[in-house]
Amino acid sequence: MLTIKYPLATETWDHAEYTAINNVIASGKFTMGDKVKEFENNFSKFFNIKYSVMVNSGSSANLLAIAALFYRKHNNLKAGDEIIVPAVSWSTSYFPLYQYGLKLKFVDIDIETLNYDIDSLKNAVSSNTKAILVVNLLGNPNDFDKINKIISKQDIIIIEDNCESMGAEYNKQKTGTFGTVGTFSTFFSHHISTMEGGVVVTNDKEIYHILLSLRSHGWTRHLPKENLITGTKLDNAFEESFKFVLPGYNVRPGELNGAIGVEQLKKLPAFVEKRRENAKIFVSLFKDNPNFYIQKEIEQSSWFGFSLVIKPNSKLKRNKIIELLEKNNIEVRPIVAGNFTKNPVMKYFDKVIHNKLSNADYISKNGFFVGNHHHDLTINIQNLANLLNNY
Repeated sequence: MLTIKYPLATETWDHAEYTAINNVIASGKFTMGDKVKEFENNFSKFFNIKYSVMVNSGSSANLLAIAALFYRKHNNLKAGDEIIVPAVSWSTSYFPLYQYGLKLKFVDIDIETLNYDIDSLKNAVSSNTKAILVVNLLGNPNDFDKINKIISKQDIIIIEDNCESMGAEYNKQKTGTFGTVGTFSTFFSHHISTMEGGVVVTNDKEIYHILLSLRSHGWTRHLPKENLITGTKLDNAFEESFKFVLPGYNVRPGELNGAIGVEQLKKLPAFVEKRRENAKIFVSLFKDNPNFYIQKEIEQSSWFGFSLVIKPNSKLKRNKIIELLEKNNIEVRPIVAGNFTKNPVMKYFDKVIHNKLSNADYISKNGFFVGNHHHDLTINIQNLANLLNNY
């Protein structure tokens, strides 16, 4: 019997990436330089955003995005401010919020879209709410029209974690660009891969300058001469070389990462299109399945992966399904981190749970997802459907 392997992710590189790597090696310039800048410029053009800052991971992108909001001059975040977050996301969506002393208010998700339950979000917004973390889960955009309507009478900052949804669109606008800051990941298993990497985007020049400083030790070296942190830099390079103005980090990418990103970004439209073609097959096979909910698309998902949630009236048990899939060489994972509030790390957080997190609890116990890829998965998805339907 033919074994059909179905991994979570596969390599997206070809000769273009390896040529780019070899060119960097030949140049002898490995630290952040011209190729990183080229990737940032191309990223901004592709996503129709003014400023892009590449870092060494999507997690670092989230860290810098939050940090930057603390150091701007007006409407800055402060320790103790309330930020609303979805109950389902990745760990480093939340950790920077804890690390900067914000008070997290966890809100339930919609069992079909896996993004915010809009009614729960509406009820959670209070006069104390200073920011909302919007996470586009597994490629799926949030309903930004409804979110913006909820906050229309308050000055609430939107922070958009788009690490799983590069290439998705809502109302023909690329996700990751709806907030004051947006974040992306370019890790191996994501839509494009630079080995390790991430990007922070913004249309705010002050935030951009803050990001440039925070990325590299908090120094002034990478700031333009005229900037919105120090005003005007000295012409004396020696004096400016080790001048620190913000409590920053070192989360710079290398030139290899930037060079690979330049080539990968050219392929992103084709990658996303193939993911959407795979999704059509997945949806056609599972949309009326009596045992599973599948993710309901909002506008144009970029389909990071395919989620399945066992329905309440089904007799299937997740542990048995996982055994079946793993036995048949199908890699499977929980839906991101499930209900994150169930993790032991929560004891460190300043947090509040808004009402019940019923849907987050349910998918934690009954949900899982399989991968999506940049190439044709027809056989893999059909095999998945046959296994689950015949179980």
